[in-house]
Amino acid sequence: MRPTTVLIALAFLAHAPYALAETAKAALRGTSLQPGLQGEVTLTDTESGLLIQGSLSGAPAGLHGFHIHEFGLCDDNGNAAGSHFNPKGTTHGNVIADGQEKAHAGDLGNLTVREDGTATWLYTLPGLSLAKGPNPIAGRAVIVHEKPDDFGQPTGNAGGRIGCGAILVSGR
Repeated sequence: MRPTTVLIALAFLAHAPYALAETAKAALRGTSLQPGLQGEVTLTDTESGLLIQGSLSGAPAGLHGFHIHEFGLCDDNGNAAGSHFNPKGTTHGNVIADGQEKAHAGDLGNLTVREDGTATWLYTLPGLSLAKGPNPIAGRAVIVHEKPDDFGQPTGNAGGRIGCGAILVSGR
C-alpha cells in the first residue's frame, strides 16, 4: 500500500463516528442473592447516543429489571449503588420506549435471560453519554434485579439486586 493511501485511510478512520469513541465497561458480579452471576457491559459514546451492549451468565431464566444507578459502588449486595439514575427528576418508566421526559435516564427496562442462564443485549439511548452533556453515566453502576421491572411507581417493583457492576471508562 502506498503511503498516500495509508494517510487517507487513517484520516477517514479518525472521522468515522465510532473510530475514536470513548468506551466504558462494567464487570457484572453476582450479589449474595445470585453469587454465580457474571457478565460484562460495554458502553460506547456514538453520534446517536450511548450504545449499550452486554452479556451475562449464571442468572435465573426470565425477565430481570436492568438499570443504571447513581453510584459506582456494589457493596452491600449492590445497595451502595443508590437509586436509579434520574437527573431530570421524572417518574419511573422505560427510557428505551418512552424517552427521558417520561422515565428515569437509568430505567433500561428488562433483560430476558434464557433457560441456560444467559442473556445478551444491544441498544442505543439518545441523550446519555459517558462523560459529556447533562446526563453522564461514567462512575455509576449497572444493576440486574431479581424480578421483572413492571414500570410501576416509584421504582418498578423489580426486587433485590442480583448483579452489580461499576461503569469504568476504559479509553478510546
